[in-house]
Amino acid sequence: MNRQSIVILLSVLCSMLTFPQSFEQKVEAKFDQPNNIRQYLCKVASDITHNSLNDIKNLEDWEAVREERHQQFLEMLGLQGKPFEGKRPPLNVTKTGSIQKKGYRIEKLYYESLPGLYVPANLYIPNGIKKPLPAILYVSGHAHSQKYNYQTHAKNFAENGFVCLIIETIQRGEVEGEHLGQESNGWFHWYSRGYNPAGVEVWNGIRGLDLLSQMPEVDKNNLGVTGISGGGSQSWYLPAADSRIKAAAAVAGASSLEGQIVQKTIDDHCDCMMPINTYGIDFSDIGALIAPRPFMIAQPNRDLYYSIEAVHTLFHKTKPIYSFYGKPENLIMKDASGGHSYGSKEELRPEILAFFLKELKGKNISPDKLGEIDTSLELSEEALKAYVNGVPKDDRTKTIQDSFVELASPPEINTVEQLDSYKNEVKAFLKEKTFGTFPEKPASLDMRLDFISSSASGNERKDYSFVSEEGWRLKLSLQSGQPTDNNQPLLLVLKNPNEERYESAALVGGLRRKVIIAYFEARGIGETGWSQSEQWHIRRASAWTGRTIASMRVYDVLRCLQALRSIPGVDTDNISILAQGEMAAIASYTALLDGNVKSLLIKDPPATQNVPSDPTGKGEAIEMLNCLRVTDLPQVAGFQFPNQLVIIGSQPTTYDWAKELYNNLDRPGAYKSIQKVSQWLDN
Repeated sequence: MNRQSIVILLSVLCSMLTFPQSFEQKVEAKFDQPNNIRQYLCKVASDITHNSLNDIKNLEDWEAVREERHQQFLEMLGLQGKPFEGKRPPLNVTKTGSIQKKGYRIEKLYYESLPGLYVPANLYIPNGIKKPLPAILYVSGHAHSQKYNYQTHAKNFAENGFVCLIIETIQRGEVEGEHLGQESNGWFHWYSRGYNPAGVEVWNGIRGLDLLSQMPEVDKNNLGVTGISGGGSQSWYLPAADSRIKAAAAVAGASSLEGQIVQKTIDDHCDCMMPINTYGIDFSDIGALIAPRPFMIAQPNRDLYYSIEAVHTLFHKTKPIYSFYGKPENLIMKDASGGHSYGSKEELRPEILAFFLKELKGKNISPDKLGEIDTSLELSEEALKAYVNGVPKDDRTKTIQDSFVELASPPEINTVEQLDSYKNEVKAFLKEKTFGTFPEKPASLDMRLDFISSSASGNERKDYSFVSEEGWRLKLSLQSGQPTDNNQPLLLVLKNPNEERYESAALVGGLRRKVIIAYFEARGIGETGWSQSEQWHIRRASAWTGRTIASMRVYDVLRCLQALRSIPGVDTDNISILAQGEMAAIASYTALLDGNVKSLLIKDPPATQNVPSDPTGKGEAIEMLNCLRVTDLPQVAGFQFPNQLVIIGSQPTTYDWAKELYNNLDRPGAYKSIQKVSQWLDN
């Protein structure tokens, strides 16, 4: 081969090698967003963790917002409306037996936290009390037979001069209620209700402190709280909620939100391990509410549920608040070896005892001077049982999730003024407590025309894409009949997750000659879809970061409307939305927030958001944080008034409210019930 032939061959080879690089660059230019839900949620969680308390530069900053954040924290536990101020319901303490041991006695009892909500407990009281003693509330973790399983802790405190009340959770006590709503049962509507079992446990703990404070044997100015696992998280919550607690020690009860989501340790956690995250907090924000009171964070280094690094992050994020008070030494981090426990050699037990001896008794004793702590389970579960004569007949433990948080009832509306007032109230609530994670500064839409085609008959298709928020570039396909010089009305069709190929097209058959049809896939649908096997994780992880799949999709559709109104040829005052099933909920909320949707067409809409889901997390994901505290789907659809509301196919009876609304306000013609979408534009 001569030199010229070699040069020509090399040139050809080089061109072949550079073509894939050029093609890849074009793909990167087009798909400039990850469109990956895991990557998105990990980034959101990391941002929450790293931004936690960053706005607090000094003590004045903190004191200016502390009370507001305290109230927000109580709300995220579902404790709004509970009697924190003034007189509380009587505890109605019922003692059912006593066990005398060497140096202390155990009172078996139960008390009434709320009317009909009873808490079984054991009260350990040292012998020979001559003056009121410090007291410790021991909050149980998720072990079964809790008073039995954790008895050595109460015993150890009593032997060292503390009164100790050990209370059981609603989940694994003598009456087994529910902690695992979303985790095991598919009760994702708890998010919509603003309910979290942690709130019940905190309230039961607060009432336990009430019980201790009323005892003549107890120094009510020296109260402590401690526990492990679920009791560890409660040992964060309780001192943050109740200032009567002078010192707290939380064992293996929390880590950074970043750690939980990125490392997926959330998947092994009970629902009570994170409040309803309405305000996008991390546990460091909870720790700040404890400052400057003494607080020990104790954590083993091989915990299945929390990485030691993620716990250290909380410690370091909380520490500056203690420093602002001039008390950095009051926040203590204690590491241990081993898995989810007090350490492989129980080394955290003497550390915690020494901590309480110092903070509640004023005794400085080194942990290694306290001797070996007895860990034997001496008394049987039956011996420690509080309900010796049976559970009270009116006990609400198994159903407390149905009444703990007050839900909204649809009001009777007779005037437009009443409707406007109600609608404004609902919108203000939703913007703060349901859609509070919508970006304050929306990303640039960065609209692109990705594809265009036309047919001999004049039909035209244009595919656009736009950036909904950072991380998501979503697809929008417009299809129309013969183009005209006039702006045309448009029907936005929201595609459903996992719908069949031509399902949406069949739904709107015959309308393309009358309106522009725009098909839209919100995140998690179509090209940006995720595996249904990941749906359970995504629903929980989303809620822990202050959003839900449904609320994110509402934002996507709002941004889609913004994009549509920027496209030439679209009549911006004549855009309607069509959605069915799951996406009918998204469409209804979008229409409410947008306020300029000409017609809202919903086919086979869900009757309510107050319904459980599949325990696997698969299927419809219509939950939105706190929404049921202020409204429900039939009312949201009714807010379409005075514009047109069209119900297609099956109409749940709950939507009678919307129909009556249109009738009461003299717009019966604007409410339609039809069987097929093609009937929509018929006279």
